Amino acid sequence: MKRKILLSLALLASMSVSTAMAQHIHAERNHEMPGDAAVSQISEISTGPHGGSLKQSETIQLETVVSQSGIEVFVFDLDGQPVAVDGGRGAASLRVEGNAKRYRYDLLPDGKGGLIAPVDLSEIAGLQIEIQIQLVGLHAVGSRAVRLNEVATVPIGALQLASAAITRQKICPVTGKPLGSMGDPVAVDVNDQRVFVCCAGCVGALESEPAKYVGGRPQIKIETATAADVDAIERQQVCPVMDEPLGGMGTPVKVLIGDKPIFLCCRGCIKKLEAEPAKYLAMIQGTRSVSMDDADSGSVPAGTEQVRAGVFRITAADEPFVAAQKQCPVMNEPLDAMGGPYKVHAGGKAIYICCPGCAKKIIAEPQKWLAELARQGVDAPRLR
Repeated sequence: MKRKILLSLALLASMSVSTAMAQHIHAERNHEMPGDAAVSQISEISTGPHGGSLKQSETIQLETVVSQSGIEVFVFDLDGQPVAVDGGRGAASLRVEGNAKRYRYDLLPDGKGGLIAPVDLSEIAGLQIEIQIQLVGLHAVGSRAVRLNEVATVPIGALQLASAAITRQKICPVTGKPLGSMGDPVAVDVNDQRVFVCCAGCVGALESEPAKYVGGRPQIKIETATAADVDAIERQQVCPVMDEPLGGMGTPVKVLIGDKPIFLCCRGCIKKLEAEPAKYLAMIQGTRSVSMDDADSGSVPAGTEQVRAGVFRITAADEPFVAAQKQCPVMNEPLDAMGGPYKVHAGGKAIYICCPGCAKKIIAEPQKWLAELARQGVDAPRLR
């Protein structure tokens, strides 16, 4: 059994493919390849020495390697020996699945035996791309142009895989706290399965009782509140599911998410809590972290960790308001659907969004989006 503490995890800001390509891939080029001389036809697929797709023509072999940093092409003779490409050049035209637009890039010698089109493909990691490659100036084929079509998937990096796994798991199976609420989550490998916990202090519990926690979700126990819970019920005050006063529908129901208690107004709320324990736990923890004066005034801090101008990462004080807003007003998606939620300043108030890309519209027309939230019955908190 081994464990690894992740030092940093980038939230994936997954915008639409067209937006990601526009922001992170160089502008489309319009270079045309000279001379439609006889084309060397490519066939037979295998794996090349650099791990890419290797295809063979009558006289050469071409290996195409796709990474998050671009597209590389290596040329070999039929015996598998590298062919010099110093005098060669080409172009790669790519299209991303779900996007009709094509993006064209020069392939130029990299000085290391290959032709490269350096382009940032990290924003489309995990997506399939169709590539059309055309090469000229290769001594091995004389005056002929070489063309091939390739289909590949942009590889996903280790941090992106970890971030996606944390997003899916959401909560620590030991404490029931949201992953990330105690700093960078800790990855623990148990019986060939990776499970994330909120902090190093939870590792021992997971290792000592792996069968109990290996599912990645905390154990949920239903109990009846007793006299010993009176103080906790008074502090919580309302049911997070129905937003009704505790005690208004009889004796509150006590639910333990890991070791964290939540009180519900009735047993009818249990199913919703079991379906989204992280959501309701965050609501309760957020409420506890905000002073009563702040909660009554409906205000939140402006924010300290700025992602871009006017856009901030949320804090515990924002959690109750995030839970109340639920959806991004721009994309009409859940606030955690694209790496969020984030907080954007809008006319002295806070609007929560699913990704930083939505901030531009809100900053341009803050009153429009505040009115949209009001139409949905959401009162945006004031900034302080």
